[in-house]
Amino acid sequence: MSGRRARGPLQRVQRRSRELQAQVEELRAESVALAPGQRKALSQRCMQLKKLVDENTNALHDLKKADEPAPVGNYNQRKEEEEKLLLKLSQQLQKLVLVLNQDNGTTNSAATENENEEEDESEDDESSEEEDSEEADDDEEDKLLDDPNVKECIAVGNFNAQQEGDLTFTKGEVLLIRDKKADGWWVAENSKGERGLVPRTYLAVHNEDGESQEQSEEHIEVVDETADGTEIKKRTDSHWNAVRRAITENDTVEVLATIGAVPAGFRLSTLFQLLEEGSQFRASYFLQPALTPSQLAFKDLVWNSEKNTIYPRPTRVSLIVTLCSCKMIPLPGVSIQVLSRHVRLCLFDGNRVLSNIHTVRATWQPKNPQTWTFSPRVTGILPSLLDGDCFVRSSSLSSDIGILFELGITYIRNSTGERGELSCGWAFLKLFTSNGMPVPSKMYELLLNGGTPYERGVEVDPSISRRAGSGVFHQFITLKKQPVLVVKLRSLSAQSKDILNLLPETLIGSMCYIHLLIFYRQILGDALLKDRISMQSTDLICNPILATFPQLMDQPDLMDALRSAWADRERTLKRSEKRDREFLKSLFVLVYHDSVFPLLQSTLLPDYKWAEEESEASRWKVIADFLKKSQENDGALQYLLSSENTHKAFDISELAYDFLGEVRKNNPGV
Repeated sequence: MSGRRARGPLQRVQRRSRELQAQVEELRAESVALAPGQRKALSQRCMQLKKLVDENTNALHDLKKADEPAPVGNYNQRKEEEEKLLLKLSQQLQKLVLVLNQDNGTTNSAATENENEEEDESEDDESSEEEDSEEADDDEEDKLLDDPNVKECIAVGNFNAQQEGDLTFTKGEVLLIRDKKADGWWVAENSKGERGLVPRTYLAVHNEDGESQEQSEEHIEVVDETADGTEIKKRTDSHWNAVRRAITENDTVEVLATIGAVPAGFRLSTLFQLLEEGSQFRASYFLQPALTPSQLAFKDLVWNSEKNTIYPRPTRVSLIVTLCSCKMIPLPGVSIQVLSRHVRLCLFDGNRVLSNIHTVRATWQPKNPQTWTFSPRVTGILPSLLDGDCFVRSSSLSSDIGILFELGITYIRNSTGERGELSCGWAFLKLFTSNGMPVPSKMYELLLNGGTPYERGVEVDPSISRRAGSGVFHQFITLKKQPVLVVKLRSLSAQSKDILNLLPETLIGSMCYIHLLIFYRQILGDALLKDRISMQSTDLICNPILATFPQLMDQPDLMDALRSAWADRERTLKRSEKRDREFLKSLFVLVYHDSVFPLLQSTLLPDYKWAEEESEASRWKVIADFLKKSQENDGALQYLLSSENTHKAFDISELAYDFLGEVRKNNPGV
């Protein structure tokens, strides 16, 4: 029997990538000396191979470090390099398909071109005189095409969907452009109401008087140049797959809308899709220190030797936003059961998500189910998941930066047991005026939009407008029935600014646990800047808090457990002890080891599952029982040594902090 160690998930994906790379090289070599009749077959092979590349990319995105059977050094870096390779292969195949398809069209017309060769030569002088004016006309047409007010475009060539979410169209077809993306892939809708992504290079401004055949032929020449020379830009947004699903995969929503379970403006939740994509939009990712562009120093973690702590880092966006209420939110039908009502928020510039996605769960009363509220009065510590007071920080210089709010429900369908998450509407609060000044701190009542944040002009519930009369009074009543989100931007005191400036440059979170984040950042500064033997050392750092604390950001009930344990210990401190920063830091380490650290590895604690009431209740029972025993026994040692309790098999990642593997090299918020 062989003693060879089994391959880990990442290694299997890497091996598959090398196989695909060899097949791509083989296809590219075949395409060099290819007979005209073989182009179609090779194009189909390219499409099949591209599908396999995309499948391997999706498998890569689903990988987690915890799934590896043995520790993997520089895991995130290896995963990132693999993603770049697969992206390159996908781009090569897409370009080859386009070239082959264009070659098919041009080969058929080769004979006609030969017959007209003499005629073309006689016209060379005239055409050379017209080149400059034609180029100027093309520039003007490009500017007009990119004009945000131009919505109707005509297809100047045939385009077959290259991957899921693309929209197939034919030459001469008129398309309604819903959103013009900066990467050249626009969201378009055809006459049948089908939506998808289309390449800008295949479009021209639609002339309502009708285009001549001569004009269309000129446009086709432009498309040919694009296919043979400059490749169509690959969609590079790291989160575009999730956005595309939210826009195009509306079968479930349409079924629910047809049976009257939800209004027509509901969609799959865009922000939930992003959270499901991986870790890059989670708070645990943004809590890690960021590197400078040179990757030789930390960007948002600098040591102050005079005060023996980290420097505060002022940022362009640093504020507190309070979720107050949501009004007139449409009620779902009886055919679905709502498991959670919540608001997800993040920083957004109209195109990209620039921060982590933070979630606040709403509460509601049966007597007034269309109104959602936040931060309810509860006994004991308010769960952080219900806290409507949120800090918001960003160093982004985007002039369009603002806060995107997406209202959502997690539901289960009674007839099928299917679970899902829907957006009940979204709102965008821009944080700077047109002249670059911050918007005032005050209460804002934001009208909710339907659809996704990448759609415009969609109502949450179109039936409200259809029922409205034509009079001014009826219009006023209709406006009062529209769903709204009420939020408040709060100005910062000098003390609040000082506290927020100790946090990472980009992060959104709950105000109720900000003091715990400060402790973590100070311990991080000690380990990475003060106590390291050499700044050139990349050795693993033995520190259980640094190795595990970010996990709490994705498990709010464990964060609440740490808050509770710290509050109990803090009540016993003397006034002088509360002013001693080094003493508090060392005490925090002890509290952490006696509270959440053992829980993270306990087999009694079920896995964290979003919006599962039974799982949430059983988790909190285990947490509460453990905290009680830990307090009674003056620590967790007795619990750890007891034969009644079992823990997961030891993994070095519980203790070893690999800062090179965890730092944010490609932070989407920068």
